[in-house]
Amino acid sequence: MAIKIAFYDTKPYDRVWFDEYNKEYGFEITYFEHKLNNATARTSSGFDVVCTFVNDTLDAEVLQILLDNHIRLIALRCAGFNNVDLKFICDKIPVVRVPAYSPNSVAEHAIAMLLTLVRNLQHAYVRTREFNFSLGNLIGFDLHGKTVGVIGTGKIGRAFISICKGFGMKVLAVDGFQDDSLGVEYSDLDTVLRNADVVSLHCPLTKDSYHMISREKLAMMKSSAILINTSRGALVDSIALADAIQTKKLGGAALDVYEEESNLFYEDNSFSIITDDTLIRLISMPNVLVTSHQAFLTKEALQAIAATTLKSVNDYFTDGTVENSVCYKTVKA
Repeated sequence: MAIKIAFYDTKPYDRVWFDEYNKEYGFEITYFEHKLNNATARTSSGFDVVCTFVNDTLDAEVLQILLDNHIRLIALRCAGFNNVDLKFICDKIPVVRVPAYSPNSVAEHAIAMLLTLVRNLQHAYVRTREFNFSLGNLIGFDLHGKTVGVIGTGKIGRAFISICKGFGMKVLAVDGFQDDSLGVEYSDLDTVLRNADVVSLHCPLTKDSYHMISREKLAMMKSSAILINTSRGALVDSIALADAIQTKKLGGAALDVYEEESNLFYEDNSFSIITDDTLIRLISMPNVLVTSHQAFLTKEALQAIAATTLKSVNDYFTDGTVENSVCYKTVKA
């Protein structure tokens, strides 16, 4: 009997490559557009595996429902797992993830957002669409010779550093595990924030990193500095960020993530009234660029996500292997 997988929070671009790579395995896949949460978790009944994404909820309440429905494996088709109550679930159901799908896709998106912001390309695009070819208020600045602070030098951080070096930027880095082969200067967070012209976040969200960019930390940064976040929204205190930009204590921000994004991103809200005042403030600012958690969205990344996720499912049900586990202990199939 084929293994049954329930996919949550899916879009058409998810299905293309999962359907393609599933030809090798023959799993019985059902795609749900709704997110996994306490209101929808009971739809997992009859399945062997649930496959979730970044904004699905896997707290103790939801996980208990999955247990009651006899789910045997949780497969995260993403790298982050801050939305999973690991303490509750790790000795009950194995949880696997995609630890590295395409570091270059996220790093390149961060650079694309940075270039767009510092050269005012978003405003230039709108102008020329209206045949307005004036250059007023479009003055940017060179990246060459500037200092970039990279918070987190894992695979994505390293890819970002490589690009920055190509622009001739000086790199300051923060990470508990220093990689001397990168040829960058490691320092503490406060020193980096005080000296960097650009700060880019490439670290996971944990209880220790929650709001690591706080009101106090933002006050340390140069008034001309640019903050980039392509990691997790809650790394940044969004209200403090909006205040800092509005009062001209920060030069601008490029955000691919937002701490209250779960009910907004990936959906068409163009005919809805947005009630999140902080997000409205940020998007309305001319020196803030927001994209909807799309940094991962390349063909190469989607292929890697599908291939890794389905292989993890196959390995577990074939011989009990849990290669990409996020748990400190594993449960046998």
